[in-house]
Amino acid sequence: MDKKSILELKRRMKKDDCTFTRMCGCYVNGSKEKVVKLNETFLNLEDEEYYKYLEIAKKALSGAIGNNMMELNFHREEEQPGGHQQFLMGLKASALKNEELLDMFYDLIIENYDYVGNYLILLFHDAYDVPVKTTDNIKMDESEEVYEYVIVAICPVTLTKPGLGYRKEENRIGTMDRDWMVGMPETGFTFPAFSDRSSDIHAVMFYSKDAKNPHEEIISNVLGCHKKRTDSQKQVAFTDIIKENVSEDKHEEVIANVSEKISEVVTEDETKKLSGEDIAKIMMESGVSEVSVKSIESSYNDTFEEELPDAEVLVDSKVLKAYGAKIARLELEAEVEELKKQLDEAKGNQTNNSENGQDGADNIDSELSDADSSQLENGEVELGENEIVVNVNSEKKELIRAEVINGQKCIIIPVEDDDKVVIKEK
Repeated sequence: MDKKSILELKRRMKKDDCTFTRMCGCYVNGSKEKVVKLNETFLNLEDEEYYKYLEIAKKALSGAIGNNMMELNFHREEEQPGGHQQFLMGLKASALKNEELLDMFYDLIIENYDYVGNYLILLFHDAYDVPVKTTDNIKMDESEEVYEYVIVAICPVTLTKPGLGYRKEENRIGTMDRDWMVGMPETGFTFPAFSDRSSDIHAVMFYSKDAKNPHEEIISNVLGCHKKRTDSQKQVAFTDIIKENVSEDKHEEVIANVSEKISEVVTEDETKKLSGEDIAKIMMESGVSEVSVKSIESSYNDTFEEELPDAEVLVDSKVLKAYGAKIARLELEAEVEELKKQLDEAKGNQTNNSENGQDGADNIDSELSDADSSQLENGEVELGENEIVVNVNSEKKELIRAEVINGQKCIIIPVEDDDKVVIKEK
């Protein structure tokens, strides 16, 4: 199964290109009772119904390959007379015209489908003349083969939500009657598989809306196929192995580190499949203890012994993104704390400077008060080695202040434009 082949089928599901011959179905209620059956020539449907059913069929061929879409192979015994593959072959060959086979199929679904509530089983039959393509992808008029297949979709049927609406017959806004609505399929399959633009009767293309919880009862009991993990299930299994072997407080960190290192591997080789030995090496590089690494390697080999997963499948992008955001937040908080500390230190220095400046001013005032103004004017004050005398008028004296600048106590004297400054050496 490949993406190009699936897209080739989906591109035909348009009004002018669709060649569905017949559509059948059975509506099942919550008590597992058949309420109503459908049996329609598809091209005769009214346009509105035609497009709705076509949308459902297309949905059963959608999603990521390996996750929502998987190719499943039949058990060997299921290809023998009386096996599930043989039953599906008969259903396909009948072109959905055999009522007895259809009833048997509905009963098989009802008996095994694990679902609480109402649902609709739909089957579509088609025969596609697969055109020959040249090496440069140009389609030729001639047919390469006729790919005859059946699409099965199982859709939930739920009550619409209560609400207000326009009641035309009463010409007013009022409560609307709730009704049962058919939703998009929860699960389904296409038989036979379409691989490399050709029919493969040994496999089916299985669809699951929820890749983490596919309906395995359909795989085993309705199709008779080998179970296969989806990519989401592989990632969950790998994450569980890590969680079982490292302490809980290290879960997020280890998973994020491992995912980052696996991402680097994917960058170098997109098709790389990781062995137990590869995983052990990555775990060691991620700081996991040697004892835990051995246990992880052993569990990994047991879990994926049938098929090694692609490296990109094991990358937990959600944890990697969340952990990256957490680290960025912690780094930002640390930077904020450092800035707060620096701001507090700066405020403390400013307060000290202000206090020291005031002390200096007080000292200046006390020193000046020791000298009589008349003595200053007559120059009769004798100066010691570390004494400074400032001779100013009484108005200017009130403006003198002391400040500590760059750790040095200084005397600040405001000077106006018309002030005369004279410095005398004694």
